[in-house]
Amino acid sequence: MYTKDFEIRWSDIDANRHLANSAYMNFMSHTRMAFLMEHGFGQKQLAQHNIGPVVFYEHIYYFKEIFAGKPIKVSLELKGISEDGMFFEFLHNIYDAKGKNCASCEMLGSWIDLKDRTLVTLPKDLLKELNSLGKTEDFKILTKEDTRKFGKKPKHIDPSLL
Repeated sequence: MYTKDFEIRWSDIDANRHLANSAYMNFMSHTRMAFLMEHGFGQKQLAQHNIGPVVFYEHIYYFKEIFAGKPIKVSLELKGISEDGMFFEFLHNIYDAKGKNCASCEMLGSWIDLKDRTLVTLPKDLLKELNSLGKTEDFKILTKEDTRKFGKKPKHIDPSLL
């Protein structure tokens, strides 16, 4: 399990004086990117492969309020990955200083070719690095069908109705 420490700043708090939901997203994203950068997924390496990560969804479950000035630890585990590395699912947990689980998030993503704007497989060297991340107890090999398990599809609208 990969972890990163944070302290809650005044700017992370919302009108209810607890951690804003956008701050949860930022801390989790920062944790993901820190792991990736430490494992060969820096801007230079991604530019060499002409790829970038994309997020399909982030489902957050809130359990306990988090307040300003309190330290937290954000974890990152690999919940699933396709055999070719095109699709990946991460699990984040946010813990207070006493080890209480304050929130959990499941995030599904992929890799995009930055020129063609299409989904691509992960180069073998980067796939090996991503697979080095600690795995959840319910880790699984992902299929394309797993990325559509919620059945959400775009529903377009006549522009004149806007």
